[in-house]
Amino acid sequence: MSSNVGSDTSVRVTTFDGPGKPPVLRTVPRPSVPDRGALIRIDACGVCGTDLHILRGHWPGELPWPLTLGHELAGVIEEVGPGLTHDYMGCPLDEGDQVMIPPLMACGSCYFCVHYPTRANRCLNPTYYGRKIGFERQPHLWGGWAEMVFVDLGAFPATKVFRLPDDMPGMVGTLVEPYASVTRAFNRAASLGIEGFKAGDSVVIQGSGPIGVLALVAARQRAAGKVVVVGAPEEPRLVLCRAFGADATVSIDEYRATDRRVAAVKDAVGGFGADLVVDCSGAPQAGPEGIEMLRDGGTYVEMGQFTDAGSIATNWHRICVKEVQVLASWAFTPEEVAQAMTNLHAIQDHYDWSLMQQTFPLSEAGVSEAIRRAMAMECVKATIVPTA
Repeated sequence: MSSNVGSDTSVRVTTFDGPGKPPVLRTVPRPSVPDRGALIRIDACGVCGTDLHILRGHWPGELPWPLTLGHELAGVIEEVGPGLTHDYMGCPLDEGDQVMIPPLMACGSCYFCVHYPTRANRCLNPTYYGRKIGFERQPHLWGGWAEMVFVDLGAFPATKVFRLPDDMPGMVGTLVEPYASVTRAFNRAASLGIEGFKAGDSVVIQGSGPIGVLALVAARQRAAGKVVVVGAPEEPRLVLCRAFGADATVSIDEYRATDRRVAAVKDAVGGFGADLVVDCSGAPQAGPEGIEMLRDGGTYVEMGQFTDAGSIATNWHRICVKEVQVLASWAFTPEEVAQAMTNLHAIQDHYDWSLMQQTFPLSEAGVSEAIRRAMAMECVKATIVPTA
């Protein structure tokens, strides 16, 4: 059953039946809240590149279709059970508090969580909202492209709720999750000490989508030297990158050959190449190209291949002879979510986020258009707003 309007007794939620399928707007009964649970009314939820890859069939494994996508969400606690008194960081929780929940929540008790807490992102038993809990599981509210999301720490004890700062706008709150991914990438680059990223280093960001823009913001927040963004199209993406502080942009539409792009980047950063290159593009061919944008001994961080978009031939001789550090960065740990929230809060007034985010209503047509415009790169960050 579908409806265009929710009510006090029902909740609207979007589902997909599989890759390439259109969104279906359904109406489900408003659930009761368990002791250690909550019902969160969603203010906004971003359309992530991972959502788009899932809809293209790039997720490397089975998914419980039909399901509700959306994990970059911010909302307000509408109802909370008496047993859920504090968020993951120990902050008191109550009705009316603004919160977010990340999609990947580590269990805290598996091999990686116990022995390698900085690798809790490799948890063997993670709880995933927005993709891994199917719609058929009651009460059917397990993703962000909906009016409400349901959390139940009794059924899913790994669930982590983070209270957002009271003065953080909901639209900025939707960026905490992607900023956590970027936070881990820069943490990884800085973990090498003097051999890794440090203040004043030149940075090249491959990809001018939402993650690329947030990587630019993170580089600026961490006192990078020259920052260059490689991507396309000029409007709206590269224009936004320059407005957000990029020293230069290199358009892949203008510089179509790899050698020309590499030369343009080296010219922009000066010297022999960048100290750090971060891939945020999701394009497999970015890797070999990005290695050539590095100075010898530089650091390359791959964070753009979250889903499996395919393989590409490369030459490991170039990695060896340039003696570069190649690091992978996948998702984040719970602590990096908190770090990202704090860091984003500190600079939330420094940027006009409305230049980055375009809103769409929670309807079949609205969600379809958000997906279409995001895939066509006609906007930087499409965001579903139930009240739009």
